[in-house]
Amino acid sequence: MKKTLSTRGITMLVLGCLALFGTSCISLKKSELIQPISIPDYSNEFVNEQRDAYHINVGDNLYMKVYSSDVKTSKFFRTDFPELMNDSYIYLNSYKVDEDGYVKYSFIDKVMVKGLSIEEAQTAVQTAVEEYFEDVTVQIKLVNFSISIIGEVNKPGNFNIDREQITILQAISMAGGLKEFAKADEVRLVRKSPNGTVVKNLDLTNSKLLESEYFFLLPDDVVYVTPRSSKSFAFEKFPYGLFAGIISIGLSIYAITK
Repeated sequence: MKKTLSTRGITMLVLGCLALFGTSCISLKKSELIQPISIPDYSNEFVNEQRDAYHINVGDNLYMKVYSSDVKTSKFFRTDFPELMNDSYIYLNSYKVDEDGYVKYSFIDKVMVKGLSIEEAQTAVQTAVEEYFEDVTVQIKLVNFSISIIGEVNKPGNFNIDREQITILQAISMAGGLKEFAKADEVRLVRKSPNGTVVKNLDLTNSKLLESEYFFLLPDDVVYVTPRSSKSFAFEKFPYGLFAGIISIGLSIYAITK
């Protein structure tokens, strides 16, 4: 009879410990990104009306360079000199879009670039340069395209983007991906607007995100990956010492009654 009671007690202890331990576990369903709403609704193609490249705004800094196979032209634009292609060099050699949307480069007339994509701006500046030189190629890069990723990611920080567009998933990948306790279904996007600041909650587990206007990030966007409330319990409140003690006592009772 004594052995039966002890065995029952051990069983209850083990079940209690398992239940307690289970409260600190995270469902993989809550951390899986881009989940289909249902199997019939799943599609391999999502249309996003905001997929167009970034359009230049007033105050943007543009790095501009003119290249040519002609030696004299290259010397004129100093493209025959070695360049330190780091962020500081590019910023110091950039040109700011004025309040009217124009950019002034070298001796050419100012060129309207507001509202243009980087590719369209390159064409506009090249057309202006070709009025004076032949066989030239214009390179333009948006200098101030930087974003910040903070919160439950492995490598939070500020990132300079060397392309015309980037998605929120690509940005999180640059930040090392989500941590174990990241709340993927509630990621906050902080974005500047004409009236101030907009804060948008995004659900990265929903495949509808691929069609959202917020799927593509803009310069100065801040992505905050919020933590789950279970993180606080798991790392601060979970009684690991008590848990180990209960297991130890259970094993001792089992050894005595065996």
